[in-house]
Amino acid sequence: MTATVPAQSSTPTWRAYLGLCKLRVVGAIVFTAVIGMFLAVPGLPPLTETLWGALGIGLAAASAAALNHVYDREIDSKMGRTEDRPLPQAQLSPQQANTFALIIGALSMIILTVFVNPLTAVLTFVSLIGYAVIYTRYLKRVTTQNIVIGGAAGAAPPVLGWCAVTGAVHPHSLLLFLIIFIWTPPHFWPLALAKKDEYRLADMPMLPVIYGDDVTKLHILGYTILLVIFSLLPYLTGMSGLIYLASALVLGAGFLYYAIRLKRARDNKLAMRTFAYSLFYLGGIFSALLVDHYLPF
Repeated sequence: MTATVPAQSSTPTWRAYLGLCKLRVVGAIVFTAVIGMFLAVPGLPPLTETLWGALGIGLAAASAAALNHVYDREIDSKMGRTEDRPLPQAQLSPQQANTFALIIGALSMIILTVFVNPLTAVLTFVSLIGYAVIYTRYLKRVTTQNIVIGGAAGAAPPVLGWCAVTGAVHPHSLLLFLIIFIWTPPHFWPLALAKKDEYRLADMPMLPVIYGDDVTKLHILGYTILLVIFSLLPYLTGMSGLIYLASALVLGAGFLYYAIRLKRARDNKLAMRTFAYSLFYLGGIFSALLVDHYLPF
């Protein structure tokens, strides 16, 4: 693995620009935002706000991802899981990536302001700046709690979706925010464990790099326990019913199973499986919220 940067390609392709967008991450963001839209109303959300809202939020997320590529290009060139990204491979210049991010970011704000509502546009912009600038540019490089603090930006999509169809921030949408916020550390830290040596090479102050595996595993278990507890709030507040409750308990038990096994293990072989389960957990719990919303029991 090397940090050598190849010569820049003279003809950037659409694939290179698409590679800046982190489509899997953007897909998860749009998914949770759309779930927020459906949960915000008794029946089906209005089609116009749903479609334009999803597009605007997705473009903003892609803009933040592109800026992340620009700010992290030197780090990415030193890590095996990111060295094939467009900027380390010189498929695009930082200026081209910045211009792309600015264009789609501005387009997202126009869409949300004109076709959705100004409050959603403002909140989306704050989320974009929170991730692309505050987290990526600063927090990520100065504190082991970077993912905890920066997780607020990644937890915003359900609130944005809810606001897109109602024009307001409802307390129930903040419960969805809270679930993702608490989910983020036990989701990301297993990946940090698995890629600890790469983060050390890139001089990133990730929790396992600074405090070691045992402390990181204890944090993962602690946040997983918190997640299971806080995931019950939608049921306890009357937002959801028994279908959601049963799903949250089963999914939470699975997450605890992995967190406990990872804590007891002498190595990090379970880290990536724990990371993979965390993705399954998030998709499952939000799907359960949606099913429960339309099939109350």
